[in-house]
Amino acid sequence: MQAQFILHIATKSAWKRALRLGAYEPPSLETEGFIHCSTPAQTVQTANSFFRGQSDLVLLRIDTSRVTAELKLEPAAHAAHRQQTELFPHLYGPLNLEAVSEVIAFPCEPDGTFRLPKRLQTPSRA
Repeated sequence: MQAQFILHIATKSAWKRALRLGAYEPPSLETEGFIHCSTPAQTVQTANSFFRGQSDLVLLRIDTSRVTAELKLEPAAHAAHRQQTELFPHLYGPLNLEAVSEVIAFPCEPDGTFRLPKRLQTPSRA
């Protein structure tokens, strides 16, 4: 995997629930068998496709070296991304809290779209 971290978009309430329970287990883990994640380069498109206009979101920055669940790179599970050939990180099991290195506020812009927080942007090389 290129990045040493991946990102997961979560609601603030889902993250608070995970802190109480000791692991993060979103509904997709039961319904689809895995937790959807993205690389930093994929996150904005994912957010704009599935979370447009939601203001109660956070990004979980996941250290891939600390993840205890199986991590696979696979084609997109949702039709909105299926025309692409890129692979998305999927976690096949609960996300252990120790793997979350940072929780970053992820509010939408006034028009409902998202922008990657500056701390996650890679500086361009001129």
